[in-house]
Amino acid sequence: MPARPSGKAASDGAAKPCPICGKPSAGENRPFCSARCRDVDLNRWLSGSYAIPGRPSEDDDNE
Repeated sequence: MPARPSGKAASDGAAKPCPICGKPSAGENRPFCSARCRDVDLNRWLSGSYAIPGRPSEDDDNE
């Protein structure tokens, strides 16, 4: 039996739901179900919706 490549989870074969709409993910668009959901996710990244909040800078405290 061939060894599983490192970095692969044991559940790779299971279909995970699309993170945008919840439908089963599909082939070339994985982890999304469609090109539309893939584009929605890209737009959220580019518009800053997925921004990770950081600590306020020292300049913000002096206002």
